[in-house]
Amino acid sequence: MKPHSSVMFEMANTTKESFYFILTGIPGFEDSHIWISIPFCCLYTISILGNTTILTVIRTEPSLRQPMYLFLSMLALTDLGLTLTTLPTVMQLLWFNICEISFEACFAQVFFIHTFSFMESSVLLAMSFDRYVAICRPLHYATILTSEVIGKIGLAIICRCVLAVLPSLFLLKRLPFCRSHLLSHSYCLHQDMIRLVCGDIRFNSWYGFALVLLIIVMDPLLIVLSYAMILKSVLRVASLVERLRALNNCLSHILAVLVLYVPMVGVSMTHRFAKHASPLVHVIMANIYLLAPPVMNPIIYSVKTKQIRQGIMRLLSQRNTH
Repeated sequence: MKPHSSVMFEMANTTKESFYFILTGIPGFEDSHIWISIPFCCLYTISILGNTTILTVIRTEPSLRQPMYLFLSMLALTDLGLTLTTLPTVMQLLWFNICEISFEACFAQVFFIHTFSFMESSVLLAMSFDRYVAICRPLHYATILTSEVIGKIGLAIICRCVLAVLPSLFLLKRLPFCRSHLLSHSYCLHQDMIRLVCGDIRFNSWYGFALVLLIIVMDPLLIVLSYAMILKSVLRVASLVERLRALNNCLSHILAVLVLYVPMVGVSMTHRFAKHASPLVHVIMANIYLLAPPVMNPIIYSVKTKQIRQGIMRLLSQRNTH
């Protein structure tokens, strides 16, 4: 592999169409990348197998053609997309020490990473609405959340996230990258690339701030609001057993919300207020942010949701009989 100094010299004499960015592995542990790849490989395998299993169970079980499980299949597809977006660059760097990524490939990865991240938040918001209707309006559940309505919600989520991410990429692409092209992670992130720009980034920063307010702030607030209304409705129920049953139905979703937003807030705080912290801290936080939801969500729903657990057992028993 070329040393960084020669790489930087070459990139200084190339056009935007031909230069490439340099990805970073685990700072201080470059000689141990092959060993570090083992837990990463296990996590990616768990994510792919887990989310694929969830999708297979929902598709093959007629009893799971309900709004809750249709939203769960959207979440599994989003997690699968997020996993497959980061897997190529992470594993090629850890296995083969290939750290170069082209300008176009880096922008494509930024688009998919941020789109799927925003989709994860949007799907969890839709799932909170599903739980609100199921508990607070049970008699109207089937008429409110029809297949047509769920399809429109899914389409709205895709449009919302794609249209939110594309302008930030167009704004970033028009700016000159005349500083070091060394990125801080083993994949491309918008907040990582924008610090390499030597032009005026005020508009980009304000647009990014608006996105944070629109999605990272508004979505959790709406989720909290929906659960406040759910809690208010549950407390009206006289039976303690019925209260616990209603709250238990929401537990998987609550855990999925925490798995997404706690790392998301952590990585945002690290980028904004801990810029001088060790690069290892930034790398660990970013990897937790992108790997925790795809890995943990299928485990949470497999353990906490009886119908999914039973569907997995039936699927395994069918395979064993063949």
